[in-house]
Amino acid sequence: MKQISTPNAPAAIGPYSQGFVVNGLLYTSGQIALDPVTGEVKGTTITEQTHQVMKNLGALLEAADSSYEKTVKTTCFLADMNDFAAFNEVYGQYFTGKPARSCVAVKTLPRNVLCEVELIAEV
Repeated sequence: MKQISTPNAPAAIGPYSQGFVVNGLLYTSGQIALDPVTGEVKGTTITEQTHQVMKNLGALLEAADSSYEKTVKTTCFLADMNDFAAFNEVYGQYFTGKPARSCVAVKTLPRNVLCEVELIAEV
């Protein structure tokens, strides 16, 4: 088991890790639209925030020597299911390999962001 940590993704804001590699798979914690430098929410629209989430996930994938193409499963959380189409538009630009996915609406996300995504990827 190897802990993944990179300054190119937001530091954990609680008692958890950015991710772990176990038996050849990367498991990430949920990523929200935090700027890794400032720790502040980046963007006000679902499109802007989704791009930041994807950049954060990309940094974790890179730190684990993986990629979007090696992602096998994502779990996506939306604050408002009315944002699904716009979220999907951005999501599809990054996850071109079409990994398995769950996407649910939740009442509230940390820092009142609009989306959060976690993933499992082959390394």
